[in-house]
Amino acid sequence: MQHKQLNIELRSKTGKGISRQLRMADMVPGVVYGKGMDPMAVSIKYRELQAAMAGEGGQNNLITLVGGGSLDQSMAIIVDLQRDALKGTYKHVDLHRVNMTEKLRVTVPIVLKGTAIGVKEGGLLDLAHHELHVECLPNNIPDHIEIDITDLAITHSIHVSEIQLPEGVKVLDNPKTPIVSVLGRAKEDTPAVAVAAAA
Repeated sequence: MQHKQLNIELRSKTGKGISRQLRMADMVPGVVYGKGMDPMAVSIKYRELQAAMAGEGGQNNLITLVGGGSLDQSMAIIVDLQRDALKGTYKHVDLHRVNMTEKLRVTVPIVLKGTAIGVKEGGLLDLAHHELHVECLPNNIPDHIEIDITDLAITHSIHVSEIQLPEGVKVLDNPKTPIVSVLGRAKEDTPAVAVAAAA
């Protein structure tokens, strides 16, 4: 879990026209919401939003909000980031103000470690799910969930229930769900009979 800071400015005006003006000024319109508060419209400098998501944690980075009146020094995470379909640039961001003593539900990417023995034997690696849904306190949000696939043989799978999780992290996905498998051989050896016939 990485901790970042993000300068925000409150804004009283909303709407497509205002959002367009902000984006032309290299600002990103956004909203901050959370338990016990009314949503508050904010604007954020484009480069500062990029910096807040830098590193392995990405959108799961824990962010200290700076400025924004009553939001100053609040902790938050990014829960939704809208991008331009063509340019990929940020269009709007939703920030969730969090209580550090209350658990959150977030999505965490899966990272595979090692090379499966089944792959070395000619099998095909099949990663069915690239992320896990977990529940934990804000300070315990992992950057990723690592799965060691070294001993994974052909036709075998690793299921949710077999994944080792960091302390304080609870997985919400079905325990029986297969995450990664090694399928049958990528290339079957040419049968000896066929080779003899060709000769």
